Amino acid sequence: MTWAGLLTATAGCSPEGPLPGAFGPPGRGDVIQVSPHDGSKGVRPGEPLRVRVAEGRLESVKAVVSQDARETPVPGRISEDGRTWKPDDERLALAAKYTVDAVAVDGSGRRSARHATFATHVPEERFIGYVAPEDRSTVGTGMIISLEFNRKITRRAAVERAVRVTARPAVEIRPHWFGDTRLDFRPEDYWKPGTQVTVDLNLRDVEGAPGVYGLQRRTFTFTVGRSQVSVVDASAHTMRVRRDGELLTTVPVTAGAAKTPTYNGKMVITEMLEVTRMNSRTVGFGGEYDIPDVPHAIRLTSSGTFLHGNYWAGSEVFGSDNVSHGCVGLRDVKGGSPDTPAGWFFDRSLIGDVVEVVNSKDRTVAPDNGLGGWNMNWKEWKAGSAVNGR
Repeated sequence: MTWAGLLTATAGCSPEGPLPGAFGPPGRGDVIQVSPHDGSKGVRPGEPLRVRVAEGRLESVKAVVSQDARETPVPGRISEDGRTWKPDDERLALAAKYTVDAVAVDGSGRRSARHATFATHVPEERFIGYVAPEDRSTVGTGMIISLEFNRKITRRAAVERAVRVTARPAVEIRPHWFGDTRLDFRPEDYWKPGTQVTVDLNLRDVEGAPGVYGLQRRTFTFTVGRSQVSVVDASAHTMRVRRDGELLTTVPVTAGAAKTPTYNGKMVITEMLEVTRMNSRTVGFGGEYDIPDVPHAIRLTSSGTFLHGNYWAGSEVFGSDNVSHGCVGLRDVKGGSPDTPAGWFFDRSLIGDVVEVVNSKDRTVAPDNGLGGWNMNWKEWKAGSAVNGR
């Protein structure tokens, strides 16, 4: 075979049209530029994803992100001049692989293609938020949405922006930070019965502190049930229970004794236990009591204030004397009974119901002790936002 024939045969092995990734003659370089560069590893979330051409125009761009063994298209758009493509969401996912396939066309109609991949940073530290109330639950009108984070949050504004709370019917809902690990949300007044509330957590890959990124992307909902607000008068030794504004009954109670009074203020039911153990050592009272079978226990504060059944005190104290270590006691029997005042109230209560204590000789409960945020006025509450507090 002649040299000419050899050259002809070699040329015949090339596909028609331009070489992939270039317009014009070889050696000119890639016309379609992808950033971050093909093969990059450990790409940080702040680096922008872009596809560009120096001449001609982009015809199509397809980007896919693979994360947690799932592939998801990356929505984006080409600029009006056809020179640049960028994603709708500028923030790159972490611990993910990106694949980009782009096609461009020049003024003569010749096409060029580019395929690129890169991998993003895999963070060593993650944070999550433990959420109350539970998904798809029905709660009382005093429910406050509370997120407790497992790590300290120093970039509060970024985390706050990643949490969206909406309601039907619509109502203004505002956030408030308690320290660096807790973010609560509530409206100005108690929820309207029947309200449907949706909480969108878009915390995945949000940097909550230097080098610490969120892990969750989740939506949950809850429904606000009927209104029930109970007022404990520590001086009168009574509890008035109102349902949708109407008085259901007045229950005789015993509140905190003179040396261990009950907190004043609005408290929200956060936990309901048919039976529980109460040990004074867990709340700083030494070895004064250890009751393994307290019936109908309703938690009001994280520090240990309960409204619960009491079978060990004489029946004469209910409605006439305060003898507890700070809890509110209702008459009950050992093992609990639905026919006692404690059992009756337990069966008619929901997580999120409000119990307000008045005329006690103690201070008002702290807003962050349980869901005590209703003890702050609206101006104080809104001032606790990292984004738009005022």
